[in-house]
This record gives sequence, structure tokens and C-alpha cells, in this order.
Amino acid sequence: MTSFDLGLLSPLTVGHDRLVGDRAVLDALLAAERALVAAYADIGMLASDEHPIIDAVFDHMIDADALAADAVAGGNPVIPLVGQLRALVAADQRVWVHRGATSQDIIDTALMIAARAAVDRLRESLSRVTANLDDVVTRHGDTVVAARTLTQHAVPMTLGARIATWRRGIDRALVRLDALTLPAQLAGAAGTRASFLEITGSAVDARALVTAFAARVGLDDAPESWQVTRWPVTELGDALVQALDALGKIAGDVATLSRTEIGELREGTRGGSSAMPQKQNPVASTLIRSAALRAPQLGATLHLAAALAADERPAGSWHAEWPTLRELLRLALGASAHAVSLSENLRVDAGAAAHNLALTGGLLVSERLALVLVPLIGRDRFDALIREADAGADLGSLLRALPEAADLDIADLIDPAAYTGEHGDRS
Repeated sequence: MTSFDLGLLSPLTVGHDRLVGDRAVLDALLAAERALVAAYADIGMLASDEHPIIDAVFDHMIDADALAADAVAGGNPVIPLVGQLRALVAADQRVWVHRGATSQDIIDTALMIAARAAVDRLRESLSRVTANLDDVVTRHGDTVVAARTLTQHAVPMTLGARIATWRRGIDRALVRLDALTLPAQLAGAAGTRASFLEITGSAVDARALVTAFAARVGLDDAPESWQVTRWPVTELGDALVQALDALGKIAGDVATLSRTEIGELREGTRGGSSAMPQKQNPVASTLIRSAALRAPQLGATLHLAAALAADERPAGSWHAEWPTLRELLRLALGASAHAVSLSENLRVDAGAAAHNLALTGGLLVSERLALVLVPLIGRDRFDALIREADAGADLGSLLRALPEAADLDIADLIDPAAYTGEHGDRS
């Protein structure tokens, strides 16, 4: 099989996208067709001695290049795949291959099979990221750092508080992923399941066939058709976007805080430059953030294509789902794998954090000072004091010169570590 995408322009995904590659999709298509035959055996319609003979066909190597080329004529790969499979089966048994199904049944099911494997891997990676972050908090959570709003120093906070924000994003993404329903699709030509009622002879048996099919492919049962009610696709896409959002937040913060002039965090693996040998680029953060930037547009495409599907099978929008969903899965797999490495090797520079805290000469705790001093000296005198300190006067000396502050512990009042909020005391 020739490869269009070796990953030259997608370093994020290199080595991490096997679960959604063409080989994996082909295996999933075969698994769906195989499961349909097995489901007929499960409900007693296919003789037990015939099933193994037909089942063996699915172990043959399918010519993927020919399949891709032949897919052009019908607009999807299932049509030529069924032709290849039936050619391998005895004439009197060919009826059981793809019996009653439509191409959408097999493609939808195959994409959910691939998605299930990818989501399982994504959940595993996200769980590893949270464990790694917990370890960073154990070692460095009490490190006091400057919180920044609109790019500027705001108030003190602990590194543990910042990482708690990261964790909440990942935890919510995991909740979303855990709640996903990934159903099989077996609905027939227009979603009515008429063919399966005709074949089995009753609605009860047709329903049993659908349930057996879902069990065979390891997917959730689908009581009703979702051929043009595409919530399994849009909900999956939204969950993937949310996971990438959470990872992108971490990556963006690490990239910012690893700037030379900040230096509070850095990736533990060196990222080089082709022209500047001194550089240690935050490569993992950069790649993760690139995925987070692309994800929302892919999610929006799924809503445009899937949620607005026309008729009983749309022209074009269903086809637009396939590469879009696969790319979202691919990005999530790559970003989460890099996030595991990033979180595992994250380095904290407490010295740089302390240096940055001192840059404003104590003004980082101005919010606290206002809460304590304005009731004592009034807003006007307080604002004048802050302006004087901002112009270069020593804040501690200014405070100690205030008669109204004689009973205050000035050292504690201007200590950033004494004003870190609810995460300040982790005892």
C-alpha cells in the first residue's frame, strides 16, 4: 500500500496514528462485514457448519491499493470490498456476505470501531498526563509564582493552583469521553431496516440481529438508525475537541512560561534549531498547541456535514465526515501522546519564579494591600502610595512609615507566599 501521508508535515502524529490509518480502517471494514455474517449465525439463520467456512474468507489479504482505486466509481470502499469478498466465497454461500446491509452500515460501524480503539488510547494517555501532573504538584506545588492577567502580573498564586486548572480541563474531558456512546450501524438502505425484517421474517429477529452485530464488533447497541441523526459523530467530535482544548491550555502555558525572559517552566527534552544552536525550543508544547488550534474547525465541519445531513443519506456531507473525524482522532492521539512526555519531563525553576515575583517590588500584592489599608488610610492616600512605589520607592519603607500601619506585620503583608488563596495551604 502506498502512503500519501508519511507525516512530513504532521510531526505531531508521527508514530501515534496507527489506530486510525488506512490499514486500521480496512481492518475495521472487514471486522464489520465479518460480524454481520457471525450475527446471522448467532440468531440461528446461518448454519453452524457454514459459518466457519465463510468466516475464513475474512483472513485473506485484501488488495488495499485496488480497493482504493475501485472505490472512486461508487464513492466509497465498501462496494469493491464486498466484490472482493464474495469472489472468495463459494457461489452458494455468497448471499451471506453483506446480506441486507448497505455501504453506510459498514462504513459507519468501521469508523466507530476505529474510534473506540482511539478513544481508549486517548483516555489512557490523558490519565497518564494527570498522574504526571500530580507528581509535579507533589514536588513543586507550593512554589509561589506570579499569576498573570492580560499578560501582566496580577496576584501571587502557587504552581499547584495553576496545575489544578490544567487538571480540571483534563478531568472534564475524561468525563466527556467516558460518557460517549459509540454505536454500531445496521439499518439498511434508507435506515428503515426493511431488508433485515424481510430476511429474518420478524421485527423481533431483526432486532436480535442488530444486537448480535453490535456485540460482535464490540460497540454499543443501536436501537434505532442514526444514518442521518449523526449525534454519535458530533458528540465524539465535540469530546475530542474538548480534550484537545485542555491539552492546548497546558501547552500554551508551558510555552509562555518557558520564554527566556520568564523561565519558570521548561520541557525536559531539548528542542533544537537549524540555525540557532543555543535554543531549547518547547517543541512538544508547540506541536500540542498546533493540534488544539486546528481542532475547533474540524469539529465545526462535523456539525456542518453530519448534523445537517439531508434526506436519508446525504450527498457529500456524509463523505466529508470520514477524513474530518479521522483527522480529529489523529490529532487527539498525537497531542495526548506528546502531553504524556511533556508532563513527565516538565522542569520547574523555583529561582526564576522567585526572581519574577520580585520584579514589581511587592506591588504584586496590591490587591491585598488595598483590602487592608484602604479602610485605614482611605483610597486617595492608598493610590498615592502605590504610585510612589511604582515610581521606584521601597514599598516596605512606605508602609512602615504609615502611623496607621504600626500594628501590622509589614513583612507578612507584602510576602507573596502569604496571599496565594485557597491553594496556598496544602497541609
